[in-house]
Amino acid sequence: MFRVFQEEKLIAVCMFACLGISVFLRLLLGLLYRNMIKEADNMATTKNKLLRQCKTKFASCYQLSNGVSNIPVFVDKFLNRMALGHLSFETLYHLSGQMMLLSVVFSGVGVCKSIAGGRTLGEVLPFYIVSFFGLYIYFSVSTVVDIRGKKRVLKVNLVDYLENHLSPRIE
Repeated sequence: MFRVFQEEKLIAVCMFACLGISVFLRLLLGLLYRNMIKEADNMATTKNKLLRQCKTKFASCYQLSNGVSNIPVFVDKFLNRMALGHLSFETLYHLSGQMMLLSVVFSGVGVCKSIAGGRTLGEVLPFYIVSFFGLYIYFSVSTVVDIRGKKRVLKVNLVDYLENHLSPRIE
């Protein structure tokens, strides 16, 4: 039944690669945010480079301008600028979705090419099966990882620390 993947190797490899990259990026972002939330619970002794950078930047801004007037906006800006290498976390989040869509596109290309090659519906069914299971896996991982929720928790933790712990110490 899955012989069509052997005959259409390039399309199958691209489809599975895009699916794998998509799920991997979601899991990676979830782990990064989870680690940062864990580290944000003890910001005074954090070893996380990004969180230390946030503390240092906040302290510098606080001292230069006699306080930070809107700490939630400061934290939002910081969260939006977080990056892994040259790619921001937001870009990685959206890239994950685009890779999933690209996987579905490759599946459709495989179906079209197979039908044009004279294969029957039963022979091209594996492309549909992989697409549906791939989408199921992607949305399941997205729901379990809950990147948006983790980002909200991280924001609350950072705002709390900066307002209630770091600001009084700087003064």
